[in-house]
Amino acid sequence: MTSLPPIISEPKHAAYDVVIIGGAMIGSSVAWWLSDNADFDGRVLVVERDPTYEFASTTHTNSCIRQQFSNEINIRISQFAADFIKNFRARLGGDPEVPDVVLQSYGYLYLADTEAFAEVLRQNQQLQAACGAGTKIMTPDQIAAAYPFYNLDGILLGSLNLIDEGYFDGNTLFDWWRRKARQNGVEYVTNEVVAIGRTGDRVDSVTLKSGQVIAAAKIVNASGPRAARTAAMAGLDIPVEPRRRYTFIFDAQIPLDRILPLTIDPSGVHMRTDGRYYLCGCPPDDDPAVDFDDFYLDDTIWEDKLWPAIATRIPAFEAIKVINSWVGHYAYNTLDQNAIIGPHTEVSNFLFVNGFSGHGFQQSPAMGRGMSELITYGEFRTLDMSELGYERIATGTPFLERAII
Repeated sequence: MTSLPPIISEPKHAAYDVVIIGGAMIGSSVAWWLSDNADFDGRVLVVERDPTYEFASTTHTNSCIRQQFSNEINIRISQFAADFIKNFRARLGGDPEVPDVVLQSYGYLYLADTEAFAEVLRQNQQLQAACGAGTKIMTPDQIAAAYPFYNLDGILLGSLNLIDEGYFDGNTLFDWWRRKARQNGVEYVTNEVVAIGRTGDRVDSVTLKSGQVIAAAKIVNASGPRAARTAAMAGLDIPVEPRRRYTFIFDAQIPLDRILPLTIDPSGVHMRTDGRYYLCGCPPDDDPAVDFDDFYLDDTIWEDKLWPAIATRIPAFEAIKVINSWVGHYAYNTLDQNAIIGPHTEVSNFLFVNGFSGHGFQQSPAMGRGMSELITYGEFRTLDMSELGYERIATGTPFLERAII
């Protein structure tokens, strides 16, 4: 395997064309895409405060992907991601050391128990189909024929797509983006940005916890749930906060006789096959912002919400045993739960790639490419993601998406 230079604590240079604050999934995607862009020849620094990534959203992800959104741009972003995942080795130059990444197309199944949500799913399906997605609306009888283990009492219809929707090993993408970026000359340091220098409508430097001041022509905020803290260092605002999300892995005494698609139950609980086990999760009913280091796992979530919901929907899940559980943080965009990508409206060399609200892994390929284009060309060249720009944050105008989990 190709050797890499060690990751050190202080940068080698006094100035960089691009400083990326945050080196997890999104930051490493941006770093790799920049390093792979033949038209970009700048010097890139990635500052990551925790090289173990122990508490990063990247480490706690469920690594799922879907095209069942209600806006075309979100659908296109995921379609690009699916293609990227399935051609990962080729995308990284055909290096035989790079593993193939399998997209397990278990599918997503949304279940509707009200006519209002059923109509939303019908309208979403029409848009998804127009974009080339394989989403189908299913009657309860059709769902029962395909998946006889569900209790469908009260369910009016379902929306299912078995093409390029499901699970993938996102941490392989993250690991190899980081490796290849470093091979291509991107510098990663274990340090923390504690201040950002700003003169008028330009940011010009970052100050590291070690005391070093680094000149920066452009700064990219890729700091996940800490995005608002990073922006505030430059005197800027962004409506992103950390919120707890719960995941449980469980074994079933009587396993299902077929794959369980990622099922979004009307209760707000989701569940899917996870190897020989099953995975389920949900937000808490009371869903406030939490401290950056608050990963408290409230066991009553399992007893009071998750287990009753999954056992009601799938009676075979009455007899199950929890194998593992964890809490991760969503980088939750309180305005509209959609990504924010692009420059600040007044400080144009401070760029956001934040607020994914649980969609970061599946959107990371397109976001890295888009940020590389903005930095290199000053515009999106492939997929126009300007609808997800900071302008809507400045005006308080939500970009509404009706398929948020």
